[in-house]
Amino acid sequence: MTETPDAVVLFSGGLDSILAARVLMAQGLKVRCLHCVSPFFGEPAAAQRWKRLYGVDVDVTDVGEDFAAMLRSRPPHGFGKCLNPCVDCKILLLRAARRHMEEVGASFLASGEVLGQRPMSQRLDTLHLIPREAGVRGLLLRPLCARHLPPTEPEESGLVDRERLLGISGRGRGDQLALARQFGLSEIPTPGGGCRLTERENARRYWLALTRRPAGMGPEGPTARDFRLAATGRQYWREAQGRWHWLCVGRNNKDNERLREAAGPGDLLLRLSGLPGPLGLARGGTAWERPVLEEAAAIVASCAPRAREAAAAGSRVGVNAGDLRLVLSPAAVAAGEREAWELPAWEEVREEIRAEARARAEAGKP
Repeated sequence: MTETPDAVVLFSGGLDSILAARVLMAQGLKVRCLHCVSPFFGEPAAAQRWKRLYGVDVDVTDVGEDFAAMLRSRPPHGFGKCLNPCVDCKILLLRAARRHMEEVGASFLASGEVLGQRPMSQRLDTLHLIPREAGVRGLLLRPLCARHLPPTEPEESGLVDRERLLGISGRGRGDQLALARQFGLSEIPTPGGGCRLTERENARRYWLALTRRPAGMGPEGPTARDFRLAATGRQYWREAQGRWHWLCVGRNNKDNERLREAAGPGDLLLRLSGLPGPLGLARGGTAWERPVLEEAAAIVASCAPRAREAAAAGSRVGVNAGDLRLVLSPAAVAAGEREAWELPAWEEVREEIRAEARARAEAGKP
């Protein structure tokens, strides 16, 4: 039978969360780590590797749908430089951690946050705001910077020795690296948040899924499934007949497999007929107009070297779209029919994000 833990540590797999767990374990406390995964972050298959490397037990929970819902309604505390809702993300993760804490019977929560390390979510004011809004005030201990913060319930009760906690602050990593050596960690993770929402290339893909509401997407807006699709392969968008159309094209076998897995009711998979090449996924493609579907098929064909060679030799190229077979002219394959399809540059997407933020502020919305 699994032993009841004293603490649940919110665990990203980064150095700070590893050290937070080990600092508590050094006091003889029983610790369970909780690793949250979503389309934007997380390594669900890494739990056993972390146990072997760092001596920590890690449970995994999927918060993808909760995260998608938060993005659909827009994070009350806003986005960072890209599409990263860091404050609201931490609130969401801590709510999940509290549920897990109650399920396993632990007494308190802990995280690897360090005062002043992150400009948006680890300022002194946000370190106080986050646990209050997450409903974990008094229960959340930050072992690496606890000396800069008021004592928590586990410290006041004597379960945790405050004198053995740390007072790290700032963006440097010298103290953490020294502590890692002290604990004898055999592998030290490289710095970095590991969140795809902080990366421009991914942020623009997610923003389009969030705002375009293409054919085939449910009325509530994008789900975790849609956001996973947005990060897969080449992305193309086209507006026609008052609706957005969303096409994803694989770049390699791994992408093709992900597209197969992502296909749902109403979607169409586009495959070259008799030639090797990428797979395309038309979200909601069963409802697309024939001309738009033919354009999408031409894009898929134009991404395949063998199809381009066949077209250059004057041959027509076939593309299967579900039960439908489309036959493309050499000119269509050569052109790719890409003029009407787009993936806007990050600068355009950034202006859309800012314009929406201004509009919401003027309307008095968070």
